Amino acid sequence: MGLEAMDRDELVAGLVTALGRIEELTARVAELQDRLNRDSSNSSQPPSSDGPYRKPPPKASAMRRKSGRKPGKQHGDPGATRHQVADPDEVIDCPPPECGNCGTDLADATVFGVSKRQVFEVAAPPPPLVTEYRVISKTCPCCGTVTVGPTPPGASGRVQWGPGVKARAVLTVMAHHLPFGRAKQLLRDLASIDCSTGWLVNVRRRAAAALEPFMGHIQKILHRARLLHVDETTARSAGKLAYLHVACDDKFTAMHVGGRGIADIDAGKILDGFAGILVRDGYGGYTHLVDAVHVWCGAHTLRDLKAVHDADPDHQQGAEAMANTLVLALKTTHEARRAGRDTLTEQELTEIRCRYAGAIAAMRSDNTPGSTPLQQRALTLAGRFDKHRDMILAFIHDLSIPFTNNAAELEVRGAKIRQRVSGCWRTLAGLADFAVIWSYLSTAAKHGIEHLDALVRMFTDGPWLPPAPAT
Repeated sequence: MGLEAMDRDELVAGLVTALGRIEELTARVAELQDRLNRDSSNSSQPPSSDGPYRKPPPKASAMRRKSGRKPGKQHGDPGATRHQVADPDEVIDCPPPECGNCGTDLADATVFGVSKRQVFEVAAPPPPLVTEYRVISKTCPCCGTVTVGPTPPGASGRVQWGPGVKARAVLTVMAHHLPFGRAKQLLRDLASIDCSTGWLVNVRRRAAAALEPFMGHIQKILHRARLLHVDETTARSAGKLAYLHVACDDKFTAMHVGGRGIADIDAGKILDGFAGILVRDGYGGYTHLVDAVHVWCGAHTLRDLKAVHDADPDHQQGAEAMANTLVLALKTTHEARRAGRDTLTEQELTEIRCRYAGAIAAMRSDNTPGSTPLQQRALTLAGRFDKHRDMILAFIHDLSIPFTNNAAELEVRGAKIRQRVSGCWRTLAGLADFAVIWSYLSTAAKHGIEHLDALVRMFTDGPWLPPAPAT
């Protein structure tokens, strides 16, 4: 073989190697760009993880739909209008000093009409209401024994804050997610309550300890529920990563803290042995709950489809077809409920199943042979839709099953807000207190009880216990 032939062969081999490397790097760049483009709209990332200065660009993809709903309050919300009061605290007359035409003095002129304008202003906070209990001792005239009078509940020491103050303290740091320092300032500015941050921490601890009977009561109720929403989210505590677990339905909420394993999930004393319907995301930690009927959250599947489709809209038509199928199925269930039906017709079910199977076939066709990371991810997603079709389509067979797991995701949003405001929890015990108190506040709100009222009752007579549903 001549020298020129050897140089040519080496050049060809080098070009082949270079082309292979270019293809590898191109696929890698596409994968990294795909990761960079992920946000709460196309992945399981919470909205709190989205950057405040980064707005996703509008996409021409059919996967990004507008609801068509006009801006404003939610449909059916009664709204609120402020009205004038009949007995204002102060009345100030504003007569004209002189005629606007000729300048005549109008001090003694006849009043033609009065137009009322009322301004509602905040009043200065009054000093705390102080009640003094005088515990009187008396000497028996017969035997000389000294008997001390009864001490009222909540007055065990010489000076202490009352239930209303404690309730407002917990309200600021729990329901409004304020750091202790800012909560201290707010209580002082709005209610003239001058307390320390250490006292705020202690009152939160006492609130969580007082709710032990409530948590036991809720755990028993949820364990017997027909349908549960479950979810977990990360929380930074004591410099480490912990997980906040939630199990809830439309009336009750229970949260607990732990890791992400099976034992941590069962530590909530609700899911172990649960035999109802379990609405969840795709996390595999719940698969050991074999007695439950598992249902996959539709919102998660739509986000996964959107992530695949947005990465290559021209070649991922199968992902769009699957998303359209799920949206059509959801619309069909809404129409059936509005018509007063308990089930879909066999024709409707058959059409949805056929569209579903066709979308899976299209996803596989779009991504064969699966040589790029995007194609491999899309094929994995198609396999998931095929393997778990019963979990994903459960909402069309039982109209009482919701399409999404939003009920559970809304519960953990408070933890994300608190974490974004305060950064983290200093101790794991603080995070555990948050889980217990938020379970109480959420359950009370679902029963129409205001947070403040529920907390005042807890510090006065013990925690409110919701009635167990009829079985």
